[in-house]
Amino acid sequence: MPTFDIVSKVDGQTLDNAINTAKKEILNRYDFNDSKSTIELDKKTNELTIVTENDMRLRAIEDTIISKMVKQHLDPESMDRGKEHSASGNMIRKEIKIKEGLDKETAKKIVKAIKDSGLKVQASIMDDQVRVQSKKIDDLQNVIALCRKENFGQPLQYINMRD
Repeated sequence: MPTFDIVSKVDGQTLDNAINTAKKEILNRYDFNDSKSTIELDKKTNELTIVTENDMRLRAIEDTIISKMVKQHLDPESMDRGKEHSASGNMIRKEIKIKEGLDKETAKKIVKAIKDSGLKVQASIMDDQVRVQSKKIDDLQNVIALCRKENFGQPLQYINMRD
């Protein structure tokens, strides 16, 4: 029976490359001269920490990171932007979490959308992914097309297509 999995993953090395190129660009920008801005990526927790002087520079850093992610073919929707917090002195700190895996709510939305479509497939939630099974491979391709039309708030990848 043909199956495939719906997952939401971000390649760690590609993300690291995007962050490093954003750091280089910010160091070379004229409007960041004499700036104490820092960008750090914690690879274990997939959390990005930005520390800078003011709100304008924070927005510029975020825009630079997003543009570098897009150039590396990473979806910026995978970033869960938190609130800004004031750090020591006049510095602003912002922590951005990178979403990995499907949370239960998103997985339930995906399964519900698949079942409401009327396609003859079976969708089941397995940990942080959704497995879809069908007798026909064409139905599986229709499920992929359906999921691409919908917006579930996370980038989705379709892997492990098997006959």
